[in-house]
Formats: sequence, structure tokens, C-alpha cells
Amino acid sequence: MNNTNAAGAAGTSLQAEVVQSSLMKLVVVSSGIPTDEEQATGLEKVIMKAMKEGSDPYNMMKPKSYAGSKADPHLVPSITNKRIVGCVCEEDNTAVVWFWLHEGEAQRCPSCGSHYKLVAHELPH
Repeated sequence: MNNTNAAGAAGTSLQAEVVQSSLMKLVVVSSGIPTDEEQATGLEKVIMKAMKEGSDPYNMMKPKSYAGSKADPHLVPSITNKRIVGCVCEEDNTAVVWFWLHEGEAQRCPSCGSHYKLVAHELPH
């Protein structure tokens, strides 16, 4: 009787594998190649979700344009209370003016007077 049960269990297991295999083929055939969103895992998935929501957690996209005035300063994200900023000053300028930007009020570029403001930025991980 044990041999019969063992044979029956093996047959059931084989049937389950065939059904599962058929279902997997059906899923692959019906949906095709998975999209990036379906295939992403871990940090990549977190970044893709944030980008869909309009956030750019690692500043991968072009920064937004600001007037650079005291009322509308260039916003500079930072995970610390200060950051080195480079200002090109003029469109055709080849030299970059580097200066420290500190937390608090907007600060001016020492060369052209364009305003920059440091804003807190937290990484998603």
C-alpha cells in the first residue's frame, strides 16, 4: 500500500509540475518581455518609483532653472550644512568660480552676484 501511495504522490507531483510549467509558459506568452518596472528590484526600484512620482532622489536629471535673484535663488541640494558650488557666471565663460555655500540665507556668487540657497536633501536609502 505504501508503494501505491508513493506512486500516487509522484504522479500528483508530476502533474503539478506540468500544470505549473504550462502556466509559466502562458504568462510569458501572454505578457511578453517584462518592462523595466516589472523587472527592477532593490534600490533601482526605489529610484524608478521616485522618478514616477516626480522626485529625483539622486539628482540624475537636469536641475530646474531659477532666476538667480534674491527672490528666486538657485536651489542647491545638500546632505550636509555646507557645499562647494561652482558658478560659470556668464554663458560663454570658460572659468568656474568656486565658493562655499552655507545653510541659511541665500548667498551671492562673489564674481557675478547670482544668488544660491542651500536646501536640505535626504537620500532615500
